[in-house]
Amino acid sequence: MRVGVVREIKVHENRVALTPAGADRLVTGGHDVYVESGAGLGSGLSDSAYVTAGARLLPSAADVWSKCDLILKVKEPLPSEWPLVRSGQTIFTYFHLAADRALTEAMLKSGAHCFAYETLEVGHTLPLLTPMSEVAGRMAIQVGAQWLEKSRGGSGILLGGIPGVERAHVLVLGGGVVGTQAARMAVGLGADVTIMDINLDRLRYLDDVMPRNCKTVFSTPFAIREALPRADLVVGAILIPGAAAPKLVRREDLKRMKPGSVIVDVAVDQGGCIETARPTTHADPTFVIDGVIHYCVANMPGAVPRTSTFGLTNATLPYVAKLATLGPSDAIRRSPELRTAANCVGGRLTYKAVAEAFQLKSIAPEEALALGA
Repeated sequence: MRVGVVREIKVHENRVALTPAGADRLVTGGHDVYVESGAGLGSGLSDSAYVTAGARLLPSAADVWSKCDLILKVKEPLPSEWPLVRSGQTIFTYFHLAADRALTEAMLKSGAHCFAYETLEVGHTLPLLTPMSEVAGRMAIQVGAQWLEKSRGGSGILLGGIPGVERAHVLVLGGGVVGTQAARMAVGLGADVTIMDINLDRLRYLDDVMPRNCKTVFSTPFAIREALPRADLVVGAILIPGAAAPKLVRREDLKRMKPGSVIVDVAVDQGGCIETARPTTHADPTFVIDGVIHYCVANMPGAVPRTSTFGLTNATLPYVAKLATLGPSDAIRRSPELRTAANCVGGRLTYKAVAEAFQLKSIAPEEALALGA
């Protein structure tokens, strides 16, 4: 199969979907790999490294899109890329369709086969989302600490405090990968941390493994409202695979928070779990509502592209290789994991949670194939 890698064009997005080592594996497997010139530079990966691995360089994204059967990306296609998508082409990337109706409709109209990293399941885990969730969870505390600084408009509190001075209070909503990584970073810096979740087994596990400056609380709307007045930093870390994130903090709840406190909504690429969240960029990452700083960058791992690119390729490469070898139709028929990643197949919506987000109809990927997708 002809596999294409294009340069990411989202603002300050420096990741790339495939490393030279990944290109080498695909070429060894008999595939032709085409890389847009300069695609890896943001992650410190030179064009010559891809050539050495056996990939071929093409001068523009349009050339890659037109030549290749399978397109690998990191982030969803942006509107300027939509006209480049053609019927029957396969795209493998983070789509987060439930947060973007226009993107969903564009992909359906294109007739492309859209496989989403974030919905690929293996034994009730999301292995292609995990490495970026690890990065984003850890980054949430780094950026939260920065925006708590007075020079950036924050309340001027140090996360870990000092002897004789109260430490910061960090509230983490969600005990999954993002929330766990955020909590570990925060407790490591000495903050007073609370993790909320609705899964009692997960809370028991976290209570066992976390240090004593981290406590667990069963999440309810009442418990969240009670915790907000003490919180200096709130991390939104909610994930429902493929679906829009539930709104756990409402606009009126912000009045309970201290002026200069910070919200980092990592769930913003799925619509956000804070009602007032809206996607921002690394170029303009924050906004303030009711005195509360909101950091809602939808591609946080793009700020540390070297780490993120290698972590992403480590996770995605086995599935990329399988998808390239089988093709989209056989991948759906023969690979249970890749079947869960199929969100759109030949112009038909094939992921239930995305359909529910927009009150649309979905069908099973196998059914879409039977209908001639």
